[in-house]
Amino acid sequence: MKRILTISITLLALTFGLKGQNDIEVGSCTSITVGKSASTDGSTITSHTCDSDFRTWLVMEPSVTYGKGDMEPVFKGKLHTDLPWDMRTVTESGKIPAPEKTYRFLNTAYPCMNEKQLAMGETTVEGRPELVNPAGIFQIEELQRIALQRCSTAREAIKLMGELAQEYGYGDWAECLTIIDKNEVWHFEIAGSGPGKPSALWAAQRVPDDHVSVSANITRIGTIEWDNPDYFMYSSDLKERSKKLGYWDGKSEFKFHKVIDGRKPFGIRDWFILNELAPSLNLSYDAEELPFSVKPDRKVSPEMITALLRSTYEGTEYDMVKDLSIDFKRRVWNPYDNSVTVTDEHITPVSPFMSNEMRALLNHLKPDVVPNIRTVAVIRCSYSSVMQARNWLPDAVGGVVYFSYDNPAQSPRIPIYAGIEQIHEDFQVCGQHDYRPDAAIWAYRETNRLSTIDWNKTRHLLEEEVMALESKMFKSCAAVEEEAAKLIEEGKAEEAQELLTRQTNDFASLTMQRWQELKEKLWMIFVRSM
Repeated sequence: MKRILTISITLLALTFGLKGQNDIEVGSCTSITVGKSASTDGSTITSHTCDSDFRTWLVMEPSVTYGKGDMEPVFKGKLHTDLPWDMRTVTESGKIPAPEKTYRFLNTAYPCMNEKQLAMGETTVEGRPELVNPAGIFQIEELQRIALQRCSTAREAIKLMGELAQEYGYGDWAECLTIIDKNEVWHFEIAGSGPGKPSALWAAQRVPDDHVSVSANITRIGTIEWDNPDYFMYSSDLKERSKKLGYWDGKSEFKFHKVIDGRKPFGIRDWFILNELAPSLNLSYDAEELPFSVKPDRKVSPEMITALLRSTYEGTEYDMVKDLSIDFKRRVWNPYDNSVTVTDEHITPVSPFMSNEMRALLNHLKPDVVPNIRTVAVIRCSYSSVMQARNWLPDAVGGVVYFSYDNPAQSPRIPIYAGIEQIHEDFQVCGQHDYRPDAAIWAYRETNRLSTIDWNKTRHLLEEEVMALESKMFKSCAAVEEEAAKLIEEGKAEEAQELLTRQTNDFASLTMQRWQELKEKLWMIFVRSM
């Protein structure tokens, strides 16, 4: 995510008298990756939480055929558009030679999966401000789009994005893309090149097949093995440019995160997630560095990743609301026999998704009772995705994005297959700038926000529905995928596409309807508890 969000949240923190910057982690995205030998079924997995106010419309972009000598435009400004064809805030930053033909891909704010099961998560690692060179024509989301349109493997995508960024200039803040194909997992980190002719500093590191890794707004690539192309890729002049810029002396060990960033190369989310997946390592939050990747103590499933994306550190010392719960004796009077029933209750009325104003008020009443700790799940999330590639299935079936709108701790997911025809029409409308009943995100957001009014009474209602629908999704998907794969084997690709599209859009309709029903339930809970 872009730096403006970090600045805004920092200003809010200062305005409301919250803890200093050293105690607040204000990053904007989280991505977890899983190698094929570390997953429960042999798939590769990546993920992405888009934790900002970026656009929420998504569409399946069709394949495009170009003529010989055609040039393809590169754009800036697509992150805040209202509709797929909305170009009011979009400008053209340059042109590059067009390919003969492109692949179909799922176009989210940060484009995420194409028809070849190539998929990408994203997390802004920010980097050194002086490296940003606005003269570069590429923003990260455009590099993603072009790679998804032209590439079928992670290595191809990294090579293409790196070469384009070096030739035409990277004009964005430093970013990490977590890239999977049907067999491999890579982290690609890129920053601008500083003043002068725009280029790029970039490096990519492969996650071993039996490992997991995480990126959460801080650079994670450290020591580069220059002669190990099976696990490392990097910009052609990385060492020379790093030395010229003064970020490497040419003698000491080269660490990529020190060149483009300089901060401690992990935060609480990286540490928490790796500890959850590999508790036997007993990783220390006080360490200078964490391993780039770790071997998990047990195989990892997509359900485990969705659970991690819901994390608020509940039950740990980092639980923000651990000091806001009480044991309470509830007295209920029965007017018919004048009796009083007393029950013991444990209540936690304030959610970890409280507003900055609420946090400021509580900390005013009792200093530091609510520390501002960056959780994995945040209420400002636009959407989140868990992406899976499976090499034993046809591409149309094997590539799937488990997608949800709004706060991942509160919302259900739907399966979006690489081979679908088109997504539900309500998902093709952005709901970030205005309240729009025709924008799918509001079907979930209204209910989610309402539930935070009295967390003690409402959280379990939503959480149970999230888990029930997730279980239903994975069970029904298994049957649909088997049938679709069989249809493709029989040469009935169009019938398979119709089946997969129906599964995606039926789940979209089901979850939107269920969350509207829950909204009505929540209102009745509040009415009866006044």
